[in-house]
Amino acid sequence: MIRPLKADGFFFMEQLSEILKQPIVASQDLALELISYIDLTTLSEADTNESVLKLVDKANLGFEESHPAAICTYARFANFVRENLDASMQTVVVGLGFPSGTTSSQEKIEHAVEIAQSGAEELDIVLNHSDFTHLSYSQISKEIQGVKAALGTKHLKVILETGELKSAENIKKASELACEAGADFIKTSTGKTAIGATPEAVYQMCTVIAAYFEKTGRRVGIKPSGGIRTFEEAVLLHLIVQKTLGNAWLTPSLFRIGASSLYDNLIKKYKDLS
Repeated sequence: MIRPLKADGFFFMEQLSEILKQPIVASQDLALELISYIDLTTLSEADTNESVLKLVDKANLGFEESHPAAICTYARFANFVRENLDASMQTVVVGLGFPSGTTSSQEKIEHAVEIAQSGAEELDIVLNHSDFTHLSYSQISKEIQGVKAALGTKHLKVILETGELKSAENIKKASELACEAGADFIKTSTGKTAIGATPEAVYQMCTVIAAYFEKTGRRVGIKPSGGIRTFEEAVLLHLIVQKTLGNAWLTPSLFRIGASSLYDNLIKKYKDLS
């Protein structure tokens, strides 16, 4: 496992470069493992119970006894999904103000209270980029802490929207803020911007998680999301997590992939390898 470097805030491209040089070895077992990390997602304003149920049925069916980790949808479907989804999978909802993240902290906290009483096990919120741009770091921390407290035992993912953060140093800072404020997961993207999950962003986030774990002993999960469509792209992210955080993170409780088209492509890859 690669230890996080602590000397300064620079992005250590040479370490990432070494990971990227490693050959991708395709196997059916790996395709099935990757399926188990997927959050099948539908976030269309046109969603109905019928359209969401199709995704739930797909997850329940699974493939070769492998199932996605969760269904992710809007909060209005939380109870419906939980009632229809097999117990082995999680129900994830996106928070108020998705995907901009600019809703007031009080509204987010009140929404989290509602989620705590719903069938959802996890809530995804977006880091407030306006606060981040204005260096209002204490406000960001206070907001995340408030939402986490309102959720009780349910899990909180903080979406950094890394493609909009522009620099490795900003990604590092946002990751640190989220981890230190109590996030259970940090996630790259809403999937609603031009730049989703990049190897560089995921690597930077993983090094922050590794340093935080070394300091506190608390494991924070990682969720690459946005633009992940192929087996090769998913394997590369899997490799980054493995090399920076170790095999302990290779479980759906600590590693998720936010991608729906990937699910079908992994099934196709599995069949092509037979």
